[in-house]
Amino acid sequence: MKTQRSTRAALVRFVQVATASAAFALIAACGGGGDDNNNSTPAGGVKLQVVSFGDSLSDVGTYTPVAAANFGGGRFTTNPGQIWVQNVAQYYGDTLTPAMTGGFGVAPQTQSGLGYAQGGALVTNPIGINHVSSDPANYTGALTVPVVQQLQNYLTAHGSFNAGQLVIVNGGGNDILYNFQLAVAGAITPAQASAAIGKAAIDLAGVIGKIVQSGATHVLVSNVPDIGATPQGLMVSAAQRALLTQASLGFNQALAAALTQTGLMSKVIYLDIVPVLANVTANFAQFGFTVSNTGTACNLQAMAAAAKKFGEPNPQAFATSLFCSPETLTVAGADQTYMYADTVHPTTHLGALYAQAAEQVVAKSGLGK
Repeated sequence: MKTQRSTRAALVRFVQVATASAAFALIAACGGGGDDNNNSTPAGGVKLQVVSFGDSLSDVGTYTPVAAANFGGGRFTTNPGQIWVQNVAQYYGDTLTPAMTGGFGVAPQTQSGLGYAQGGALVTNPIGINHVSSDPANYTGALTVPVVQQLQNYLTAHGSFNAGQLVIVNGGGNDILYNFQLAVAGAITPAQASAAIGKAAIDLAGVIGKIVQSGATHVLVSNVPDIGATPQGLMVSAAQRALLTQASLGFNQALAAALTQTGLMSKVIYLDIVPVLANVTANFAQFGFTVSNTGTACNLQAMAAAAKKFGEPNPQAFATSLFCSPETLTVAGADQTYMYADTVHPTTHLGALYAQAAEQVVAKSGLGK
């Protein structure tokens, strides 16, 4: 097990090859772009404070102490671009920043932001993707505070929600990938994987229910994208791709059913992101992309190769958009011309389209424009 010092040293060695400029530190200051103190009407037609819970799709910078300062990364996208929840917050006149930072050799620190989502987080299991479970006190991996604990952390700090907030919830993608990988490895049966994924959906509905019970009147729930239709899905066999799609849709069906059965569906704003992304994939050129789900904007192979060259025991851990910067893009401008930053996370451009879809369903609910 590496110490905190050796972990950070390894990360710094990697950046000397993977990036070419020390100017990346300025990216750490890149936020949502809104001004919380001005009184002008934001683009969304109503000013809202945004609170966010979830996983890497909504992580606004948990791992910035290492990823931004040393790599020019910081979020799971084509950095320094924003992710979708930041765009939504900006649309309603807010700036969304992390509630906690740390991981990868840095002890967790509570921050003042309301972005509780963390890359690698599952719905209830604290041992998430890339979490070092054998020695969590060293923080050599991702923090992966589960969504259920994210909510508890918010309630401990703030007590309740209010009518001036838009609470965004996503989750389940890591539960799908985690159980899928276990099933492929033969550690569990496909039936056990399906049951675990379904339980995660029901658990997420329980989290949403507690959010509503705690005073939230505007709750935006995004279901899980079809992972089988991402570059990750194209990397595996056709049979495994079908299982990823089946697992994604199964989670979404279980989540929708649980919300309906508990009477919550009428109390939340539900974003079905699957048809939105399917439409973009089918018509990618019309949306300004040159590459759909067949490639990644970040040069993942080169990033992993550089880490391997410097002796990293798990170089593939660096093959993620969390460490992606303009200098590690596959081609210049790929943040706008590719749909996906890495095998599952949207680029800046696709994240903006994701945000637009969210803003549209919020507007249809009668809130803002």
